[in-house]
Amino acid sequence: MLVSRKRCFSARRRNGGLALNVLVVFDHPRRDSFCGAVLDSLIAGLTAAGHTADVADLRAEGFDPRLPPADEPDWNDADKVYSDAVLAEQARMMRNDALAFVFPVWWWSLPATTKGWIDRVWNNGWAYGARTLKHKKALLLGTAAGSAASYEKRGYDQAMRIQIVTGMMEYCGIPESELHLLFDVLDDGEARSRHLTRARELGESYFSVVGLEA
Repeated sequence: MLVSRKRCFSARRRNGGLALNVLVVFDHPRRDSFCGAVLDSLIAGLTAAGHTADVADLRAEGFDPRLPPADEPDWNDADKVYSDAVLAEQARMMRNDALAFVFPVWWWSLPATTKGWIDRVWNNGWAYGARTLKHKKALLLGTAAGSAASYEKRGYDQAMRIQIVTGMMEYCGIPESELHLLFDVLDDGEARSRHLTRARELGESYFSVVGLEA
């Protein structure tokens, strides 16, 4: 069966703001990595703001990022029914009001599992084409081994924003999204501490913005 296009907007009023359900997509081989610590800080911030985090740990859950024929887009059929695995992920997305991603930057992009999740789940006729996503905001946190200066020098940061923010989030109908790159995570303990603080701050503040009720 098709996943309902009507998103259940489940936001609750809390201290004058909105408390949302946020799907947090996590992709790293090790949950105890620094990337995992960023996830924990983000969840702590979301919780402090009254939001509820629904964590999709793609690797722990065994999500298969390979796109089989059952999930290949049919450009002549915007109502194609995809595989049960994809329908389950689409239903989970629709139970949430907003999206967040936590991932390591590999080859100046998303890891293959996250990219494959988007390839399969954000499919034609559901996330782009005849219909687009109803989520209003997305937050992306990428841990990077390189420095901000090296990314800026070669244009990696801007290339990632064009690819991910413009080419994925905005293309699929999400009007507000931000990519935050957390630099120098391999060799700068002070930077790591700052990044964890920043992840928590974003969890507390990023989704608490008027306009999500529309």
